[in-house]
Amino acid sequence: MIPGSMSLPVLEKKGDITLGGLFSLHDMVIEPSLSFTLTPPPTQCTRFNFRTFRWMQTMIFAIEEINREGKLLPNITLGYKIYDSCSTPHQALKAAMELMGSKGDPGTGGDVQDEGICHGAVPVVIGDGGSTQSLVVARFLGVFYVPQVSYFSSCACLSDKKEFPGFLRTMPSDFFQVDALVQLVKHFGWTWVGVIAGDDAYGRGGANIFADKVRTLGACVALHEIIPKNGAQTAIKTIISKIRSSKARVILVFAVEQDAETLFDGVLRHGLMGIQWLASEAWSTAAVLSTPKKYHRILQGSMGFAIRRAHIPGLQNFLLRLHPSYPDAHKDPFLTPFWEEVFQCSLGVQVEGQEQRKAPCSGEEELGSVKNIYSDVSQLRISYNVYKAVYAIAHALKAMRNCEKGNGPFPQQACPDVDSIQNWQLLHYIKQVDYLNSFGDEIKFDENGDPAAMYDLVNWQLNSNEEVEFVTIGKFDEITTAGKQKLQIQARNIVWNGNLTEVPLSVCSSICPPGTRKAIRLNFPICCHDCVVCTAGEISNQTDAIECVRCLPEFWSSADRTVCIPKKVEFLSFSDTMGITLMAISLFGSFCTCVVVFIFTWHRNTPVVRANNSDLSFLLLFSLTLCFLCSLTFIGRPSEWSCMLRHTAFGITFVLCISCILGKTIVVLMAFRATLPGSTVMKWFGPAQQKAIIASCTLIQVIICTVWLVVAPPTPRQLMPRESAIVILLCEEGSAVAFALVLGYIGLLACICLLLAFLARKLPDNFNEARLITFSMLIFCAVWVAFVPAYISSPGKYSTVTEVFAILASSYGLLGCIFAPKCYIILLRPEKNTRKHLMSKPTDKF
Repeated sequence: MIPGSMSLPVLEKKGDITLGGLFSLHDMVIEPSLSFTLTPPPTQCTRFNFRTFRWMQTMIFAIEEINREGKLLPNITLGYKIYDSCSTPHQALKAAMELMGSKGDPGTGGDVQDEGICHGAVPVVIGDGGSTQSLVVARFLGVFYVPQVSYFSSCACLSDKKEFPGFLRTMPSDFFQVDALVQLVKHFGWTWVGVIAGDDAYGRGGANIFADKVRTLGACVALHEIIPKNGAQTAIKTIISKIRSSKARVILVFAVEQDAETLFDGVLRHGLMGIQWLASEAWSTAAVLSTPKKYHRILQGSMGFAIRRAHIPGLQNFLLRLHPSYPDAHKDPFLTPFWEEVFQCSLGVQVEGQEQRKAPCSGEEELGSVKNIYSDVSQLRISYNVYKAVYAIAHALKAMRNCEKGNGPFPQQACPDVDSIQNWQLLHYIKQVDYLNSFGDEIKFDENGDPAAMYDLVNWQLNSNEEVEFVTIGKFDEITTAGKQKLQIQARNIVWNGNLTEVPLSVCSSICPPGTRKAIRLNFPICCHDCVVCTAGEISNQTDAIECVRCLPEFWSSADRTVCIPKKVEFLSFSDTMGITLMAISLFGSFCTCVVVFIFTWHRNTPVVRANNSDLSFLLLFSLTLCFLCSLTFIGRPSEWSCMLRHTAFGITFVLCISCILGKTIVVLMAFRATLPGSTVMKWFGPAQQKAIIASCTLIQVIICTVWLVVAPPTPRQLMPRESAIVILLCEEGSAVAFALVLGYIGLLACICLLLAFLARKLPDNFNEARLITFSMLIFCAVWVAFVPAYISSPGKYSTVTEVFAILASSYGLLGCIFAPKCYIILLRPEKNTRKHLMSKPTDKF
């Protein structure tokens, strides 16, 4: 006891071995105003807690059960000495000091033994409930290595044996509870979770561990707030405002039931709805929140982890036995406030003239007639922890008593003296406890003094009577065997907030569907992102893809950017509009050429046909037909044979055509030279020589094309540009030099024809063919000069279109300029198709 202070109320029963107990029977302490001149008044605790009172009665029940059965500790009677810590650290410390109290003079603090422990000190303490209180008590008791077994303190910090050497517990550490909560968040895919903690070691410690662990999963903490102990409405309003602005749908409240009640009162007051609340173990089955119907509309569907429960036979009858009239009731300082709180009556003697706030009790009140948190034994979880703590200590005492001399755990294999228990010896035996209790649970402590972590996942569901039922929908077992999941959930049994059956979505940003990727927002947590559509040529086939994957060169992305599909092969085909148009123009040109052939054949004996070397005219018309038809080889899917044919056919047919025109030009020019007296030049340019010129010119092109096909023939090639959705199928020249020689040779012959025709343009003749050849060569050269840059700059199949257009344009130019005037005279001006007209002197000049 603290020198000069008043003794605290204590519930005590003598025994051979006395167990200390600390329980927070009240939730608050009214702080007195101190004058610092008078002795402070006794501490006044308020808000009696029925749930904690049940825990205390469970300790008494377990002790009396052990004493009654006598099997575990025969001939030894256990006693108890229980204090109310009033949910405050300083009150818990005062109670702990009294448990280490004295049988001496209270004013002097008592006699002190050599070991530093006062006479009358208990060898072991069960409690306290709250982690904050246990931290203070454990530091104090740890100095003397007094074993302390807590039934509800779960702060992970208490596992530090260097700081708290005498602390053990039957309540799993928050480290495991947080692990279970993190697995729960991961299981349902929540990436945007709020955390609200109580302002104590339990709340702050657990919330910090949870925030750190959940971030390692890639999830984010939407908000991290603290519930003030004074319940300030301004602070609660701020917390609720932040919940709304964060848009988080899932909020973890890591707090004791009193702090959670303060928060949810504010939630009701401000009308915050639609939140899926996750409960820490401290309030996951708290009747103070589940019983009042005002909380049902906001907490219905909540879920959290609770320690394993058990049905303790005989406990309910033991709880209901209490009555102010039962023997030794006057020795119980906690019975009166409990009874008055339950029945809202007064057991005190009414003083005349003093106002009586409550009506006097009638004496007919019975606990069996009321239903409250105290008498409800359907959720014996913490009560079961208290029960296990008492039995663990009893098993440790049994082990001490059964120690055989010469085989003890201490130096020189000594055994402890049961009649004079040393704290450190009892601590050793409690740490070694390992047994199966009557409920089939293994009771033991690890090196940190923690039990095995096993939790039930409970879901708050309303039954037909609008009462909350804690439905077990899963479990978490930290020591599960390999190959099994620690967390097991029956999702089909879950009812979510708002009586929904679908898992609520709690994300900062919506899930990015396939075909998009996540783009991080600047100055936002990693969970906040925008969904960006994959660029053309890239895909993503999963949700929330971090990056898009580029398709292989021969593939392209689909319209929704979810799959790579083969690129569309593009070439100048007979089925597309451009191909059909060019084919029609080509066939029409061939048809026109055939019509001219027919006209010339029908009128082959007329002066116009005969005057222009009919043999060369027919050969020229034949070559023009081939020129029109060779353009068809450029249309259609390129193959090895078509690529070789199109370029060689084009080169040879055009050279044949130009050679014929060259022959005609030379004949026209030489014919007029031959009219000079004594000229014998025509004998060198007869029909045989003309054919030889044509054959020689064409042979050179044939040789060039043959060498081209042998050395580096044109081949089909696929162009697969990365940024295009098509594969361009075209013919590669194979040898740029050979292709240039083919075009260059055609150009050379065309230039020679143009030059000779230009020289013969003023020769006397009423139908001077040299002028027609000049015009045709001008058109031919203009087309092919324009072709070169257009061909180089045209993409894909349009380079082929350009080449076909040049072939057709030059062919139509030759056909039109050379043969159209002749057909005009033959068909429309037959009067000019006479030898006399052709030999007359022309009236116009070129």
